Amino acid sequence: MNSDAQSEIIVGIDLGTTNSLISIFKNNQTILINNSLNEYLTPSVIGLLKKEDQIIVGEPANSLEVTSPENCSRNFKRLMGLDYEINLAKKSFMAHELSSLVLKSLKEDAEEFFKHSIKRAVITVPAYFNDHQRQATKMAGELAGFKVERIINEPTAAALSYGFHEKEADKKIVVFDLGGGTFDVTVMEIFEGSLEIISTAGIHDLGGEDFTRGILSWVLKRNNMQFELEELRHPLRISRLRNECENVKKKLNEKNELEIRFPNEDGSFSDDTMKITKDIFQLISDNLIRKLDAPLNKVIRDSGILKEDIDDVILVGGATRMDCIKEYVETFFGKSALCELDPDKVVAFGAAIQGALISDDKDVEDMVMTDVCPHSLGISICKEWGNQLQDGYFLPVIHRGTTIPVSREETVYTLFDNQPSLLVEVFQGESRKTKGNLKLGDFSIDNLPLKKAGMEINVRFTYDLNGLLEIEVIVPETQKRKKVLIKNNVKGLSEKDMKDAILKLQKLKFYPRDHLPNRNLLLFAEKCLEEVPPLERTNLEEEIDIFEASMSANNEEFFNEAKKNILVKLSSLGFPYQQKPWDNNDS
Repeated sequence: MNSDAQSEIIVGIDLGTTNSLISIFKNNQTILINNSLNEYLTPSVIGLLKKEDQIIVGEPANSLEVTSPENCSRNFKRLMGLDYEINLAKKSFMAHELSSLVLKSLKEDAEEFFKHSIKRAVITVPAYFNDHQRQATKMAGELAGFKVERIINEPTAAALSYGFHEKEADKKIVVFDLGGGTFDVTVMEIFEGSLEIISTAGIHDLGGEDFTRGILSWVLKRNNMQFELEELRHPLRISRLRNECENVKKKLNEKNELEIRFPNEDGSFSDDTMKITKDIFQLISDNLIRKLDAPLNKVIRDSGILKEDIDDVILVGGATRMDCIKEYVETFFGKSALCELDPDKVVAFGAAIQGALISDDKDVEDMVMTDVCPHSLGISICKEWGNQLQDGYFLPVIHRGTTIPVSREETVYTLFDNQPSLLVEVFQGESRKTKGNLKLGDFSIDNLPLKKAGMEINVRFTYDLNGLLEIEVIVPETQKRKKVLIKNNVKGLSEKDMKDAILKLQKLKFYPRDHLPNRNLLLFAEKCLEEVPPLERTNLEEEIDIFEASMSANNEEFFNEAKKNILVKLSSLGFPYQQKPWDNNDS
């Protein structure tokens, strides 16, 4: 493929809290790109192999976390845009730096698929992400080596995928998106290939992980333990128990009663178990489910559409597979919820379709999409109470739910006679006072004409599809103008921070991609070692030692024999490894 054709490829990425996916739109269809384990879902987990001082991403890191939780990190998407450092094996990272490692892994998967470099990407975010979180996501993409063509809302991506498959539809739909760590709900209209986002709402810290944590907390409470203390004192117990609770959560859809094994302090399992039923899980989850009421009522209210006028409710995100969620949604809307498109895949598919729209792919030329501003944007003003001025009030210039791209203007007035300058402070949010909103930045306009108080100043906000906010201040008295592009002022997201992060991440070594299947087998065997009967432990440990040695021995015959032996041993102990054709790579 020539370089021009290569440069036109825009991949779509669903950067999730729990799992991430990468997709491409090609020949009028969306295609998921598999990772080195030939799976389309890559767990959003980062691990550091201390012995080799190498980074691993995805399922191998997932396995490593069970035995070495201090060397792994997950759920960092929830910390995007925050001034918060995450410790990973005594190294410190910001959330966007860890996210960039996930994105880099996906980029390598795409380059293996296409056999050439991939540079351009569309990356999805929760609709209710604020500006700082969106900028952090964009920086993560850039750190991974992408030119980020668009940051697109997850429900919008899901709607694009739905709209592509329902081009002739004329419907009002709700996209209910409950992922691993965030919740979004969006109301939109589809008409002959055109998609119009009408309203959106959400919760940035509610997802499937919270339901897992609910089971975990219930188990600990039944054993007279507190999560925070146990996590600090016995991290191996918590890591193994979290894994156990996650598996139970998924299986409760099919079974009414299950047993949860309770780990010892060192993470090994004893004979201690406790029963959990579907009804108990419902009780555990009730408080979490009730949190969905407020954003659902808000999105319907903002849309101006009655619930009974909604034609379809689309479920998106792996957490919507829980029976309690599907039942809640169907009760709220009074109709069946649809899962015609795989909830895990639909956002990545939509991101790929957005990439095709950007690159003017003829197969999507009839599709048109409009999105909305998820949060109000405005400035800080003073209000007069009696003879006193009170500052810190919020004046929205662009209201939430406004179709973007958009340009809006508000007029403000000078406060004092001969006022020489004006400070413009920019905020995002819905609170009446600025202290309840997110500050995006500020700037001043100087050398104002010396006039009496009340001189008119016009402030224009222009907001585009990429979330870029341009502000123009106009002084009609002199026609003086000042334009400013609001750039993020959050720690970790400046140009200097970007350069520092690049240097830091360049020092990290990635575990070789083609060796990951065997590393995954090794981690699986180490995890099983903790569960085998004591009399069998020594024999299995010997096989593990031999297999680990064979991985670096550069002797194919030795490696193949060691691998065969460990697979046979695991199977004989009741832990069959799901070996796949692609697991036959050299060490």
